[in-house]
Amino acid sequence: MKSANKIKGVIAAAITPLSEDFSPQLENVPEYLAHLSRRGCHGALLLGTTGEGPSFSPSERMAILKSALAVRETIPDFILLAGTGTPSLEETINLTHDAFDLGFDGVVVLPPYYYRNVPEEGLIKWYGTVIERAVPRGGKLYGYHIPQVSGVPLTIDLLARLLDAYPEQFAGIKNSSPEPEFTNELGARFGADLNIFSGNDRLFSKALENKAVGCITALANLCSIDSRQLWERYSKGEPINFLQEKLIKSRGLIDKYPPAPPLIKFILSQFYKFPNWTVRPPLVPVDPNLLEKIRSEAESVLEL
Repeated sequence: MKSANKIKGVIAAAITPLSEDFSPQLENVPEYLAHLSRRGCHGALLLGTTGEGPSFSPSERMAILKSALAVRETIPDFILLAGTGTPSLEETINLTHDAFDLGFDGVVVLPPYYYRNVPEEGLIKWYGTVIERAVPRGGKLYGYHIPQVSGVPLTIDLLARLLDAYPEQFAGIKNSSPEPEFTNELGARFGADLNIFSGNDRLFSKALENKAVGCITALANLCSIDSRQLWERYSKGEPINFLQEKLIKSRGLIDKYPPAPPLIKFILSQFYKFPNWTVRPPLVPVDPNLLEKIRSEAESVLEL
């Protein structure tokens, strides 16, 4: 496992290849991750929102995570993160423990998203129990802040308490909030003490200005070359506004045809010769009446 300060850069919130019967195409997982590496990604998050993580059983998740390890046979430094958060405390503990046993560099953990408006003490106890029972010494857990989806925000005070209680294992946060104010607050409160990954392409440059170490986004499946250039140019103090504008424009296409997984899979099939992998219900493939329109827009907007 890599130390937290080595987990940085452009990380794709990877899609999950699926057959027409909705089963994971395990043999395609390392091939796809290698594609992401060639496109400039430092690593990938498996089984996040874009990877349809909540749609899979624990045994399916483990099979997908195991298949991803093959990418390191040719790309040994490829960062692998696992999405292990579920509403079940025990299931989350087991998935997290097993991900570290496999050798994943870290886990990105949603809050328990079924019960909303729970007290902060409940979330502290939940995350603390996961850390104490499943995150080994040297292991890194990242909270996943996506309140517009999960309905359960990770507040600044909650993050501060977790960092104080578990300074070695609570490594940081994937911040997918659309609110620029929260990005500013994270930087002002934690600086470099918390490893912050932007989950919002529109706010990537703002996140870097507020001490973020990189991004974990759906758009990195398609536009990681731009994200990588922005990340590298920022580290050198070079102008990045034009790259941020490109990411905003590209993200506009993703947001125009939600949800992201079927759209990304369709675009990958059209421009990168991957199969047009399906999605698992309740998601459905892109509307057939929109395919040509989306293909044309993607060709012009994404500069593929």
